[in-house]
Amino acid sequence: MRYFLSSLLFSFIFMFSNAILATDYKLGPGDTISIIVYGEPDLSLSRVKIPPQGNISLPLLGEIRATNRTAHKLEKFIYKKLKKGYLKKPSVSISISEYRPFFVNGQVQHPGAFPYVDGLTVQKAISIAGGFTERASQSKITLILENDTQENQVKDFNRKIRPGDILLVGESLF
Repeated sequence: MRYFLSSLLFSFIFMFSNAILATDYKLGPGDTISIIVYGEPDLSLSRVKIPPQGNISLPLLGEIRATNRTAHKLEKFIYKKLKKGYLKKPSVSISISEYRPFFVNGQVQHPGAFPYVDGLTVQKAISIAGGFTERASQSKITLILENDTQENQVKDFNRKIRPGDILLVGESLF
């Protein structure tokens, strides 16, 4: 019974943390989304990658800005545009198929861009990048949040990383 309750609690926390990411997560270049207009397959798009300029092209509506909006706000925007002269009662759903990558640079085995997965931490990101090199300093790790230029010293390897963030692993002198 205790195992069941702890498993249930873990599942709830995992779902809740993913829900937080999905509700406040702002779309950006590199994200892949699906747009479903129910009952209108010609207006629906599956797996559209948001390009660097941030605009996507939709049937009837043309170019619309997708970046810096949550999926919910983009749904509402498309709903309003479709209702204004095209459909009487549009029903729009947007899902994020793939998040934009995060980056690990510096003293790791395989620096570069990696696909984001929910629940990513500093420790997991370093593992994905192949682990530390022999010259890595575990006390010189900084995190640059996607829309910030300030480097934040990482003291907790369980700190969450979000899509677009950059993790820098510094070099040890000895």
